[in-house]
Amino acid sequence: MTFRPRYTGLIDRYRDRLPIHDDTRIISLGEGNTPLIRLNNIPSQLGKDVDIYVKYEGLNPTGSFKDRGMCMAVTKAVEEGSKAIICASTGNTSAAAAAYAARAGVTAFVLIPEGKIALGKLAQAMIHGAVVIQIKGNFDEGMQLVKDVAEEAPVTIVNSINPFRLQGQKTAAFEILEELGAAPDYHCIPVGNAGNITAHWMGYKEYHEHGIVNSLPKMVGYQASGAAPFMRGEMVDNPETVATAIRIGHPQSWDKAWVVNKESQGWFDECSDEEILAAQKLLTSQEGIFCEPASATSLAGAMRDIKSGKIEEGSKIVCTLTGHGLKDPDTAIKQCEGDDGMITVDATLEQVKKAILDNMS
Repeated sequence: MTFRPRYTGLIDRYRDRLPIHDDTRIISLGEGNTPLIRLNNIPSQLGKDVDIYVKYEGLNPTGSFKDRGMCMAVTKAVEEGSKAIICASTGNTSAAAAAYAARAGVTAFVLIPEGKIALGKLAQAMIHGAVVIQIKGNFDEGMQLVKDVAEEAPVTIVNSINPFRLQGQKTAAFEILEELGAAPDYHCIPVGNAGNITAHWMGYKEYHEHGIVNSLPKMVGYQASGAAPFMRGEMVDNPETVATAIRIGHPQSWDKAWVVNKESQGWFDECSDEEILAAQKLLTSQEGIFCEPASATSLAGAMRDIKSGKIEEGSKIVCTLTGHGLKDPDTAIKQCEGDDGMITVDATLEQVKKAILDNMS
C-alpha cells in the first residue's frame, strides 16, 4: 500500500508560484484542494449538450474561497511584523480573517454592516475572537473606513486590495487546470468586490504563459441585479440583494475586473434574487450541493446563457461556488417553508409509516 503525503495547504503546494521565502512562517489551516464536481442532473434539464463543473469553495476551512487569499495575507502580515489585521466584510472575509488571525496569534478587527450579515458568518467572526465593529452603514462605507483607519493605526488591511490576497486566490485556477488537464471554455463566477474574478484570471494566465496549458477560458462575471455596478457602468451607492456576499456597490477591483473582461473576451451580466435562489435550491435538490445564495449566482447566470445559446453547445464550463450554504441557514430555511419537506406526526409506527408511504417518489 502506498500513502499520499499529508496535504498541508496551498502555500506549501504552490510555494514556487507564490511570494514566499524559505524561512517564512506559514499561517495555514489546510485551505485549498477543494473538489471540482461534475454536475450529473442539471445539464440534461437544460436541453443542451454541455459539461458543467462546480468548484466547491465552500469546503475550505471557514467555508468560503476567502481562505485562499487570507492564508497569504496573514502569512505576509506576520512576516512583516504586524500584530493586528483589519477588514471590512459582508461576512466571509471577516470569518476568514478571524480564523487566520487566531491561528497566527494576532488580533483581527472586522467592520461589518449592522443587520446586513448572515448569522453563520457573524458567528464565525465572533467565536474566533475577532473584535467585531458593527457600523450603521454598508460594506462600501466600511471599506473606506478601513482604508482611513489603516493610515493612522498599526493594522494591516486584509481585504482584496491587499495584493497577497489575490496571489492566494489565483491557486483555484491552478487546481482547475490540473484536474481538467486544460482550460474550460468558460469560467462563470459571482462578482461582488471583483477580486476573485481578477485572481482567477491571474492564475489561468500564469499557467498559460508558462506553457502548462494551451488555452484560456472566457471569464463571465455575474452580479445580483440589486448590486450590479458592472452592468450599470458606474458605482451603486445603496446595493440590495439576498445574496449578501456580493452586496457591494463599489468594487475595489473595478479596474482590474474590466481588464479581465476585455482580455478574456468574456462578459458581465446580472441575475435577479429570484433566479439566484432558484439556482441554489436546484443545486441542492438535484445535485446534493449546498452553497450560499451568492455562490449560486454563477450557476444561475450560466444556465440562462446556456439556454439562450450565448454559451455554445459542446462547451466545458466551470462555475465557482464561493461559499457553503450553512453560511446563511436562515435564507435556506425560508425557501423551504411551505414545502412538504417537514412533516409532524404522532410518535407511532402507523403515523411514521403512513408519512413515508405517502411521500414515496
